[in-house]
Amino acid sequence: MHKPTVLLLGSLLSALPGIAAASSSRWAEAEGGAVRLVTAGAPDAAGILRGALQIELKPGWKTYWQDPGDTGVPPKISLSGASLADVAYPVPQRFNDAGAVWNGYEAPVTFALRLKMPGNKADEIDAHVFLGICQSICIPLQANLKLDPGSDPGNAEDAAVVEKAFESVPAAARSGFRVTEAKPQGSDALRLEAELPAPGSPAPLFLAAPEGYSFGPPTRLEAAGDKAAFSVPVYDRPKDGAPGPAAAYTLVQGESAVEGTVRLP
Repeated sequence: MHKPTVLLLGSLLSALPGIAAASSSRWAEAEGGAVRLVTAGAPDAAGILRGALQIELKPGWKTYWQDPGDTGVPPKISLSGASLADVAYPVPQRFNDAGAVWNGYEAPVTFALRLKMPGNKADEIDAHVFLGICQSICIPLQANLKLDPGSDPGNAEDAAVVEKAFESVPAAARSGFRVTEAKPQGSDALRLEAELPAPGSPAPLFLAAPEGYSFGPPTRLEAAGDKAAFSVPVYDRPKDGAPGPAAAYTLVQGESAVEGTVRLP
């Protein structure tokens, strides 16, 4: 069973690349929102520069988490002048639209970025961003964003945007609050074992499918002691029989959330 994909309608939306003259790009505007790239400070000793991808959504519009689920397309960011070390996403919501279950956001959202700068220098960056944004239909927002991180590394407004982005993403998974193991559950599902601060309380789990995999929404199973379990439908997986890769997850309980990876069987 293959998960359906959303039909993207509309044309290439307006992007304002301009000239890289600031540590934040200009806004690229679309029918349902806008997007820009922001950086702050200077690369650290390892050449890592912190940044943020800001996504403004107009009322009634939504966009997707790193794994949308049944419908949608994941956000994509490609760079020249730097490479993407990692992206951290705020906790998404799980939506059910006419039986299609998907993960995303219905309010403005910012992704936290760690950019690897070649030679540990803050040179100009040219970013291509692809997002699906949705109201009654989904349209592609494609934008070319240019900026020069070294032109204004002490900009206080940019620093506040980047700091808020990193404060808004889940903490690192830790003992007592994490997914500990993934095991086969028959031929078409996974059983994920987890440790929770309050095992008897609700705990939404979001699991991102690696390339070649496709998952359904996790379902909570029984709790025992400080353990919990989830069943995750597997719609697609590679046929080569090789050991599974690590899958990223976000685990939520109450007002707290953690993110981590779990090795697939």
